[in-house]
Parts: sequence; structure tokens; C-alpha cells
Amino acid sequence: MAGQGFVYGIAAAITCAIQLTGYAVAYSLKTETFYDILGGVNYLALALWSAVAGSIDAPLNWVDDPRKILVTILFMCSRGWLLIFLAWRAHERKGDSRFDEVLGKGGGQPQPFRFFVFWMAQAFWVFLISLPMLFVNSSQVNKPGFSAFDIAFAILFCAGVLIEILADIQKALWVKRGRKGDFCTDGVWAVSRHPNYFGEIFQWWCLFAFSYSSSSNNGYADPLWWVGILSPLFTMQILLTMEPTGLCNAEGKNLKRYYDKCPERYSKYRENTSILIPIICYKYVPMFLKRTIFFDFEKYEYKPKSDGSVKNE
Repeated sequence: MAGQGFVYGIAAAITCAIQLTGYAVAYSLKTETFYDILGGVNYLALALWSAVAGSIDAPLNWVDDPRKILVTILFMCSRGWLLIFLAWRAHERKGDSRFDEVLGKGGGQPQPFRFFVFWMAQAFWVFLISLPMLFVNSSQVNKPGFSAFDIAFAILFCAGVLIEILADIQKALWVKRGRKGDFCTDGVWAVSRHPNYFGEIFQWWCLFAFSYSSSSNNGYADPLWWVGILSPLFTMQILLTMEPTGLCNAEGKNLKRYYDKCPERYSKYRENTSILIPIICYKYVPMFLKRTIFFDFEKYEYKPKSDGSVKNE
């Protein structure tokens, strides 16, 4: 019997195999070109594996279970777009500067352990993000229909994916047009300074909520369902607190280029535009709300020192 533990265990093994193989090949070639691509491939592999294995001895086959069909399609659309976009970006940029130091591209000494950490961090992210999808596809609960709760969060998940796709496309087109205006304010970028990150975080909260109906023991008493909360929480940890990615990489000291080139226009943009959650009239939101539920923390502020250097707390 392919129980949930079996599906999760093999999914973890698949993730380790893909990422360890990717690391070994990438380090031997001294390239990071397919780092992001293998992350996308990993997601799709887990979706396919759980769809097949989760149907073994289940009350309904995968093709007869609309809940499993829907979650797999939504998940693969989300991660399929990510794979396409990251593959295109890697081609356009002809590399990723995050890896220059660890691969010794600047003439320094290669750092195989740090490079390995990058790949293992991706393995954790892929597996943890996939938890709600794995939970639904491996569930033995027979609930073929959709409740209003299910429909609402499926729609909201689609909204999160759409926001991320729009943000990626609008930013890419802005770059193609020559970065007119120095910083992007097109489309969803007019109501959020980082709408792509918002879409990424929001969709995993929605999928975690959607997975509730596939739980036993009324959901809240199902420990494996609660494990799925690591999906949105780990995404927030990566995008809100960890360098060299997410808000820590985009804000703080890295805003210097805007304050050097167009300080007044960029200051006005920051004042009027939420850092993450899309909202209009952001300038009228009280500061205590900005510093809490809107995640516009002080550490993301640009703070030049008096001697002209930059302080980033």
C-alpha cells in the first residue's frame, strides 16, 4: 500500500537525487546555468510521482478524483511557468552573478561546499513548497466534490499565480524596452514594489488552505496537514529574510542606485507603493501597520552613512 509516508519519502529521495546530481555535474563544469532549471524540473517530477503513487489503493484513481486532478494541474501550471521563465532568464543573462564567487569566476578559489549549500537549499525549498500538493495527492480521504471553501482557495491560488506571471512578464518587457524611468512601475508594479514575491508567497498559503479538505480528523487534528504550513512559511523565510535573494537582495543597501540617480522620484514611489501586498493609497496606511502586516520593515530602508558609504540594518 502506497501510504502518505511512502509517497513523501520517495518524493524526498527524488528531490535529493535531482539536486545532488545537478550539483555534481554543475560543479564539474563550473557552471550554474541549469541550477534554476533543475529546480523547476524537480517540482514537476514530484507532481507526477505523487499523482501516480497516490492513486495506489486509494478510494478513487487519480483520473477519477477531481480534487487531485485540480491540485496537480494548478501546481504544474505554477511551477511550469517558473521553469519556463527561469530558463529564459538564464539564457538572457548568460549566467547568475550569485554564483561567481563560489565558482571562482573572478579568479578566486572555488568553494565547493558553499556551492553545495546552494543546491541543498534548493532541495529543501522544492520539497517544502510541494508539501500541500503531496498531501492532497497522497490522501486516502474520499471527498470527490468541491466545497465553497475549496473553490474560493483554488481561485485565490490562481490569482496568486497570475500576479506572479504578470509581474515577471511586465518586468521583463520593461527591461527589454531599456529600463525606461530607472525603476519599473508598469502594471502590478504600480501597486507593489515586489508583486512577483507576493504572488509566490500568496499562492502557497492558498494551496495549504485548499489541502485542508483532503485531511482526516477534521483537518486541524491531522498532523500531516499541519506539516504543509511549512510551504508558505519557508517561502516567506527565503523571500523576506535571506540573502542573496528576495527582499534582502532588492532592498536596503541595494537601493543606492535609485537614490543616487533619481532620489525624489524613487522616494515618492516607495512612499506610495507597498513593499509586498498590492494596495492603493499605501501612503495613507499608518506606519505601525506598514511595519507589521505589510512587512515593510525598517531593515529594508536605505540608510546612507554620513561619510557617503551605506548602512543596511
